[in-house]
Amino acid sequence: MNALEITPEIKQRVQDLRKLLWQASYEYYVLDAPTMEDAVYDQLYRELVDLETRYPALIVSDSPTQRVGERPASQFVSVKHNIPLYSLENAFGNEDLAKWQERWQRQLLAVSGQPSADEPFDYVCELKIDGNALALTYENGILVRGVTRGDGITGEEITQNVKAIRSIPLRLNLDNPPPVVEVRGEAFLPLSSFEQINQEREQAGEALFANPRNAAAGTLRQLDSKIVARRKLDFFPYTLHWGEKAEGRRQKAEVDGVAGEIGEAGGVEAATEGKVTQNFLPQPISPSPLPTPSTQWDCLELLKQMGFRVNPERQQCADLQAVQEYCDRWSLDRTQLRYMTDGVVVKINSLALQAQLGFTQKFPRWAIALKYPAEEAPTIVKRISVNVGRTGAVTPLAEMRPVQLAGTTVARATLHNSDRIAELDIRIGDTVIVRKAGEIIPEVVRVLYDLRPENTMPFQMPSQCPECSQPLVKPDDEAVTRCINASCPAILRGALVHWASRQALDINGLGEKLVLQFVDTDLVRSVADLYDLTVDRLLLLERMGKKSAEKLVGAIADSKQQPWARVLYGLGIRHVGSVNAQILTQRFTSVEALAAADVGAIATVFGIGTEIAESVHDWFQNPGNQQLIQRLQAAGLQFIGEVVDSDQVSAAIAGKTFVVTGTLPTLKRDEAKAMIQAAGGKVTDSVSKKTDYLVVGEDAGSKLTKAQTLGVAQLSEVELLELLDRGEE
Repeated sequence: MNALEITPEIKQRVQDLRKLLWQASYEYYVLDAPTMEDAVYDQLYRELVDLETRYPALIVSDSPTQRVGERPASQFVSVKHNIPLYSLENAFGNEDLAKWQERWQRQLLAVSGQPSADEPFDYVCELKIDGNALALTYENGILVRGVTRGDGITGEEITQNVKAIRSIPLRLNLDNPPPVVEVRGEAFLPLSSFEQINQEREQAGEALFANPRNAAAGTLRQLDSKIVARRKLDFFPYTLHWGEKAEGRRQKAEVDGVAGEIGEAGGVEAATEGKVTQNFLPQPISPSPLPTPSTQWDCLELLKQMGFRVNPERQQCADLQAVQEYCDRWSLDRTQLRYMTDGVVVKINSLALQAQLGFTQKFPRWAIALKYPAEEAPTIVKRISVNVGRTGAVTPLAEMRPVQLAGTTVARATLHNSDRIAELDIRIGDTVIVRKAGEIIPEVVRVLYDLRPENTMPFQMPSQCPECSQPLVKPDDEAVTRCINASCPAILRGALVHWASRQALDINGLGEKLVLQFVDTDLVRSVADLYDLTVDRLLLLERMGKKSAEKLVGAIADSKQQPWARVLYGLGIRHVGSVNAQILTQRFTSVEALAAADVGAIATVFGIGTEIAESVHDWFQNPGNQQLIQRLQAAGLQFIGEVVDSDQVSAAIAGKTFVVTGTLPTLKRDEAKAMIQAAGGKVTDSVSKKTDYLVVGEDAGSKLTKAQTLGVAQLSEVELLELLDRGEE
């Protein structure tokens, strides 16, 4: 069949439809001022689809029909950023902002010999969007590449998904665009979209997203861009680069600013063949009529001209006092926004001053991010319940009227123990203040006694276990109330979930819902029973298909290959976390050796004190636990470890305490921990005065904040590897 002839009339009609739909989309998604009714838009869109279907030669990459790909992407390719994306230094109050201003003014004096009287010291403030950074590349005005931040040096190319974000133009609104333009900004999920997504996931029985940021990250990495389009991500730009494209290289001039989670190279830079050299004077790009910005504010206005929706809440501030007033205002008003923001990014407005100040090894000197403190909110206690954990610990919980905290809906908060309940004097019906910092479990911080209803009664901890009805005990030297019935269903459920967890035996597919069925049907009475399960026995469970049963049996069998350290951690011995399990198995390389050791021998191991030693010793003296070990050995679990080679022990690492936080560029956290432990170091989960080093990756969070407060030394992945290499010399 011959291809249909493309007449000039058809070609013009396609061009006119695209132009009209581009404009309508821009007015609807960017300006929030639609001029075309949805039904009209849909009809014109269908006409364009029909024409492009009949005349495929007319399809172009920036057509409105190309926003959502017809086929899911098969993979994401790792690509190198044209210019690295820097991190931002954090401030946690007005005092930190004042110190930052003093630092950059001292640096300016050191660089120039005197403070510059010619350049104004004004600032630009932008809300710090809690989303995911993107770098967008346009060639001749057409979007050709979208890349995630990654580690700041390389990211994942997700161009197909970027095209599904309606507020990102596929074509720049410029009659004569430069050959190459790169725009950086923050993709985020509006709160309304986040709530809708979680409602749909709950109805489908899927795990809920923890917060809009996680949901946005998961959306950007979808293999099907149609899903991305449905979830209605949005985008705010904050950085502009432009340049000229040449064969074998790309020359790029940068006009910069920073917001969101990342910073950018400041001033104007030219990048040639991978080498970046300071150029600081804006280079006119002929024949483009674009103006040459001299300030960050100019850059944002230019981005608006190009067709982007720039955050309207930005503000120019004449001095630090105005900056502080802006930050204080948004610390309160941010709850009224349609998206999440966790702070304010403050930048020196002048690009010339930015160029003079430059960078430290990690941060631009001319920008800083002020982070807001933990969110608190009032709510009402509807009920006080107790939860029994895998160790038998009974934890009281306040069940409350749902409240929004840190981007999530919170309906329960921990009350810790009976001592904390007595201290708060919390009662059903009380109005309480709930706090949630980062990913920490929500907690009740205080009670508003003036709002207490009449006739309330103090809460009393139960005397019997709510799961097994056996008496609860509270040792004199502990604040925790416990169930000591080893057959308690709650303890068994917790033990099974812990055994299957990622840091323990890592049994894929064995989650809480399945564990609940195991215990309720009496199919499993201990972790050893897992290794007696067969496909036929699993098929007796509700909603269990043959394929799922086969996969689970296979995953359980695979767990037999997990090392001795993971098995010891999985046993759930009190006070023995994954770090202590690693330390103990390096000293006691078999279960027989550990079981035969007395308290004194165990306590002499570096990092293991008397309390942990007594807990381990007592556990192995229990006849029921001895029988459990015998059954697990018979099932084929690993109870013998490798002897640590003394040659691997690093003098620079041995005896030092490390904490690993955030996402590292190339190593998984478990890999980094294993390397530290193999070199003789200790890895813990929390930062304290005893911490020697904090290994920091992307999205480090509260651990980095605490380390900065305590003055704990920080290491990047590269610096950690250098430290490990140094110890091997």
